[in-house]
Amino acid sequence: MHNGSAPVPQHVATSPPAPVTGPAEAGPADMMPADGGPAEAGPAGTEPADGGSAKAELAGMEPAGIEPAGIESAEIGPPGDGPVPDLRASLEAILLVADEPVPENVIAQVVERPTGEVSAALRELAASYAADGRGFELLEIAGGWRFYTRAEYAGVVERFVRDGQEVRLTQAALETLAVVAYRQPVSRARVSAVRGVNCDGVMRTLVLRGLTEEAGTDPETGAVLFQTTGYFLERLGVASLADLPELAPFLPDHLDDEQDSGS
Repeated sequence: MHNGSAPVPQHVATSPPAPVTGPAEAGPADMMPADGGPAEAGPAGTEPADGGSAKAELAGMEPAGIEPAGIESAEIGPPGDGPVPDLRASLEAILLVADEPVPENVIAQVVERPTGEVSAALRELAASYAADGRGFELLEIAGGWRFYTRAEYAGVVERFVRDGQEVRLTQAALETLAVVAYRQPVSRARVSAVRGVNCDGVMRTLVLRGLTEEAGTDPETGAVLFQTTGYFLERLGVASLADLPELAPFLPDHLDDEQDSGS
């Protein structure tokens, strides 16, 4: 007797079930953990439906810390540093305020450049001034560099210095002239020691203006001595050096105390 089910005909072939075309249900391995962590990877060879677009986004991203090609990195100096000054302009600025020849190594330290580079730039400047026919020249004298007026313009400079009424003595020139007037004959080094600064440039100006002149040499050191001229007395309105005013009323009170304690 049969159990109620229809017998399978022998001539009908059975076939395996058709594959599922819809999204597969997540198995235990593909389910999101309870703590919200990342899902574990599914079977090898499977990828999400939007895997193509995800790969495209990743391909367009640059690794962190790597600059895109074609973009040059800007050089950043120490904080507060500006653009590096031009070497030739820097040399001109330094030499313009120098009252005595400045050695190459001193200039190199100031501009923070190699001494050889500074030396070459100085010689290029000197050659350019000579080629342009300037009224001044850059010369290397006494182990240093300094601006000088050209010899062919000495007459013009002398007339300007001596006869130019509009030109007044600077405070430094007045102080230097006073030292010479009250301590003559005196050397440049002694005048500089009294004033506390180098006075070579000011002394040359006083000589050019006819207010001081050479007065022989020191027998001990051989240094050139200077004294005031008759033109100085004329301009001051006195007949002789004896008519110069006394210095004592113009000196600080504490100076006398220091001199007394020293003696």
